[in-house]
Amino acid sequence: EDFNVQRRSVWVVGTSLLQEVVYLVSQGADPDEIGLMNIDEQLPVLEYPQPGLDIIKELTSPRLIKSHLPYRFLPSDLHNGDSKVIYMARNPKDLVVSYYQFHRSLRTMSYRGTFQEFCRRFMNDKLGYGSWFEHVQEFWEHRMDSNVLFLKYEDMHRDLVTMVEQLARFLGVSCDKAQLEALTEHCHQLVDQCCNAEALPVGRGRVGLWKDIFTVSMNEKFDLVYKQKMGKCDLTFDFYL
Repeated sequence: EDFNVQRRSVWVVGTSLLQEVVYLVSQGADPDEIGLMNIDEQLPVLEYPQPGLDIIKELTSPRLIKSHLPYRFLPSDLHNGDSKVIYMARNPKDLVVSYYQFHRSLRTMSYRGTFQEFCRRFMNDKLGYGSWFEHVQEFWEHRMDSNVLFLKYEDMHRDLVTMVEQLARFLGVSCDKAQLEALTEHCHQLVDQCCNAEALPVGRGRVGLWKDIFTVSMNEKFDLVYKQKMGKCDLTFDFYL
């Protein structure tokens, strides 16, 4: 709560792909360079035991920090407008599939249950970081805050140029048309790498992933829960492109 956020810091809440895109746009990095580095060293995760708060506090300004925490659990200075926050939401059907594959891939988690069981946990708010439904709605409520940029994962696939422009403007990165085109091309390479990486389950980054694994009955149940928990929220998602 009392963590010193620093005014020039940038906080990323969302997917690993967003983490890499923000680093690329803010630092002018090369996508091949990002592929060789441990991105978590460049954008350490606030709540992870490694590298830890003491190390994060010593990072040179402007700091780039990642978190998965709900809005209400982020440092209070962020709520007061200090630092910039970039949040990316992904449609929950694709997200739960990707999250399931992520849990199965990590040795520290080694989840061996079925996808049906995992999806049921997701719908009942029984996974790490609590309710996704509350998480996304909290940030949506703050989307008009001057220090918050709310993005959607699907928009990155639909119109990457516009998203790169939004990021550059929000981050204060000035670039002419040629530089913007180069940035967009580099980001496009990152998106392709995410969707086609051999180390990941095939297509984990693509839109519409859920259609390969959801059964009809699962989809009907998910739609019902989604309507119950998101019915009062005007945030909408594209579940396929």
